[in-house]
Amino acid sequence: MSHRSQLDFANTEIAFGSQSTASLLKARALFTSFNFPLLIKSGTALIDWALARRIPISPLVRLAVFDHFCGGVTITDCQAKIQTLGRSGVRSILDYSVEGQGNEQAFDDAVVETQRAIEQAKTTSLMPFCVFKMTGVGRFDLLAKASTEAELTDDESRELARVEGRVRLLCGAAAAAGRRILIDAEETWLQASIDRIVEAMMQEFNQKTPVVYNTVQMYRTDRLAYLMDLHAKAKVAGYKVGVKLVRGAYMEKERQRAATLGIASPIHADKKATDAAYDAAVEFCVQNIADFGLFAGTHNEESLRRLTRLMAKHGIKSNDHRIEMSQLLGMSDNLTFNLAHHGYLASKYVPYGPIAAVLPYLVRRAEENSAVAGQAGRELQLIDRELKRRARKIGARLTHAHK
Repeated sequence: MSHRSQLDFANTEIAFGSQSTASLLKARALFTSFNFPLLIKSGTALIDWALARRIPISPLVRLAVFDHFCGGVTITDCQAKIQTLGRSGVRSILDYSVEGQGNEQAFDDAVVETQRAIEQAKTTSLMPFCVFKMTGVGRFDLLAKASTEAELTDDESRELARVEGRVRLLCGAAAAAGRRILIDAEETWLQASIDRIVEAMMQEFNQKTPVVYNTVQMYRTDRLAYLMDLHAKAKVAGYKVGVKLVRGAYMEKERQRAATLGIASPIHADKKATDAAYDAAVEFCVQNIADFGLFAGTHNEESLRRLTRLMAKHGIKSNDHRIEMSQLLGMSDNLTFNLAHHGYLASKYVPYGPIAAVLPYLVRRAEENSAVAGQAGRELQLIDRELKRRARKIGARLTHAHK
């Protein structure tokens, strides 16, 4: 049997093995609703309106969508999900998904919460990574200004130093815990300052093995060159590159901003070019794996097939700690669980936090799944296939029992 035929992403028995038929039917109803974009738009607007007026709809949101895409409200809440995933060989990355708070107290609180996640990760092999967003620990506009040629005021310089201090604290905590830490990518116009800070952390903490991982969005036209330059810099300075490769999350916003400012769009013109850039970046990392820690964050089946083939070609074992693959909780279980079943290091991003504060994350998932080329159709197809398989199995049992 060939390497490729062994890994079957269409195997729904493995994909949904940890889910009851009742939970699959609930997921089916949720993804069916995503086929009605108008319903999603009006529904999210209604939820916003209700939360703003303190109408107690959190239990409804939790039942309808939160429990599918999130691990819980607190780290303790997430334990059951972590254990369930772990029984199938899937690891968890806790992601405190509270967004847009934007003040110093909120930034310090986010650091404390991420430290808690690191402490939890230290207790189990099921949590190899922790994660945070730079805009969770620093002000958006400050990071944007620091990414330009503009000179910072004394107050802004002190504020940026506090941001760097928070990042160093979290990277140091992850290193001390024997865990790795992912720093998510943001919009292009603040990414330059983030890159500078994260590269400094890599130089400090990645001397022997990758601990700190920067996120590189491959829908950007400049990122393949950035990755190659980063590798060259790291070789000279003597540290390992930790990189999380994703396609990108802000496509509409990036294009609209470029059009408004009358500048060239920073992202590729179409999906084909983005896919090519992503696959080229993965290949570059695998070819230079002695210098890299690669975290492939993708829901693209073909990219994952390419990566597993590259690993086989270069004699890299499926469980080599330098190569990880990950998908979001509640999506693409056929990828995550089948990868884990075949011994690859596969994980789920497990968002958590207060329901009202996590709402922006949930809205993005709903919009993503209700897009014309979104995920909902694929998810429904897989769920229906598994429900039919289970029905056939029950039918066969009943037939056998009556013989």
